[in-house]
Amino acid sequence: MAQIMTATDTPRFRLLTLVAMSFPRLVAVVMAVSLMVVTPDTSAATFNTKDVTNHDHWQSMTLTLGGERHYRAVETHSYSDATLSLNATAGVCDLPWLEMRVTLEQQQGESRAVNLVPARLRIDEQPVIDTMAEFITERGDDGFYAHFYLSDLESLMADMRQGEQLFLGFDQEEREPWYMTFSLQGADAAIHRMLSQCKGSGNF
Repeated sequence: MAQIMTATDTPRFRLLTLVAMSFPRLVAVVMAVSLMVVTPDTSAATFNTKDVTNHDHWQSMTLTLGGERHYRAVETHSYSDATLSLNATAGVCDLPWLEMRVTLEQQQGESRAVNLVPARLRIDEQPVIDTMAEFITERGDDGFYAHFYLSDLESLMADMRQGEQLFLGFDQEEREPWYMTFSLQGADAAIHRMLSQCKGSGNF
């Protein structure tokens, strides 16, 4: 039977609800995140995207801004308002990071770390990885970001390249964790190209 997703099932709604529940003092911030109208002079740095290649449910690409260069493997298939990506920066290719982004209705007025909550990741039937997720907003950006503290990202990337699905969960205090599922179809090729391009840039 097909699952019907309502407005309260979307990653945007669930993420904002989670922030409010896990840190009640941030209710005002959550309301601002969802309702804030940003003046035109509030703008985030806009990266130029090039060399975009599709890999089934994933894409790989290069992001540039002046002398800054990043390489990304991203899954945009599973949700209309959320993405999961692995990112590497020229000069520090051996320090990639995992990021989830939920699109909000408005651009944000300030850059800030909104909250830090327990999270868990699992690839297929692999053991659960317990970690922490930091929720971040960027000034002039309509994204709400989750960055993950991972001690062994190299092993996680290897599992992602061989797996079928990545399950991501955020603790909601006394309620059941909020889970999201991202497809790994095409992740192997996208991650391989991201790492190859970063290392091929000549700045490791």
